[in-house]
Amino acid sequence: MIVLSNRVNEALNAVIEKENFSGAVYIKGGDNVMYQESTGFANRSDERPNEIDTRFGIASGCKLFTAIAVCQLAEQGHFTFDSYLKDTLDIEFPYFSEDVTIHQLLCHSSGIPDYFDEEVMDDFEDLWKQNPMYHIRSLRDFLPLIQNEKMKFQPGEKFAYNNSGYIVLGLIVEQFADMQFDAYVHKYIFEPSGMEESGYFSMDRLPKNTAYGYIDEEDGTWRTNVYSLPAKGGSDGGAYTTAPDMVKLWEALASNKLLSKKYTEILLTPHIHVKEGVDYGYGVWINSKDNSIFKYHVMGYDPGVSFHSAYYPKLDITMAIPSNKGSGAFQVMKSLENELGI
Repeated sequence: MIVLSNRVNEALNAVIEKENFSGAVYIKGGDNVMYQESTGFANRSDERPNEIDTRFGIASGCKLFTAIAVCQLAEQGHFTFDSYLKDTLDIEFPYFSEDVTIHQLLCHSSGIPDYFDEEVMDDFEDLWKQNPMYHIRSLRDFLPLIQNEKMKFQPGEKFAYNNSGYIVLGLIVEQFADMQFDAYVHKYIFEPSGMEESGYFSMDRLPKNTAYGYIDEEDGTWRTNVYSLPAKGGSDGGAYTTAPDMVKLWEALASNKLLSKKYTEILLTPHIHVKEGVDYGYGVWINSKDNSIFKYHVMGYDPGVSFHSAYYPKLDITMAIPSNKGSGAFQVMKSLENELGI
């Protein structure tokens, strides 16, 4: 049985207090729960506390779900990772290169325009001045943001994190599965993984036991993120899950419940180099040390959301740290890694 020492527990408790963390922390070693804690409020107005099974938005943390869905369809023979976008999706992108492939979309090297261009805008909320967020409820609602934009660079030239690429991948899933993206993920990823509390929910129709995301202003006031994000998340981000559910996802993936061993290995292969010690697979970040992989992880940041979740294969440790504030999850994760010498 893997257990955390009192020292590690105390360090985690200390960083949670120092960061004024709001969210949940759930850590498993093998089949055993090593640590679980929840702090802060899911609803500040009513002072409803976060619980370990509270649903949280996870922003880009769910790009992994999209990558799994694409790999499932590839495994079924609908297309290959080398298939061209122009031959795979029945939607016209007049200014996209004809050389963009599924592989490049999965590992952020396609060069297609991103609907949130950090070179042009600093604030994610600026997106909704011309395209109101309450109109963004399906993947096709994102098309006006990208469909007639020009390429940023040649396909395969470099790594450049790209949300639009994952919107396009979600549209591919919808076309070949003949169902809405969120319905596909629920049936073929959440259900087989036992993720009973997870889903893609409209922000104006959140189910019970769901945390509101909070944005803290410099003057000490706060507001929810309901006017800061699309009304409903999609294939680039915005799902809701609980910390235990996210750990179930890693367990299902590692045990080949979602993909065959071959395609699981393809998804978890370092496909593109990002920086020293960091590569990217399909929908997943991969950290290496001494030429050996020590961590697979996903993360997500949106106004009112911070999220980190990781699987450490050599230690057989899995963690999920969702937060309904814009920071805190990373600091908790790094505290555990520092204490364990990872």
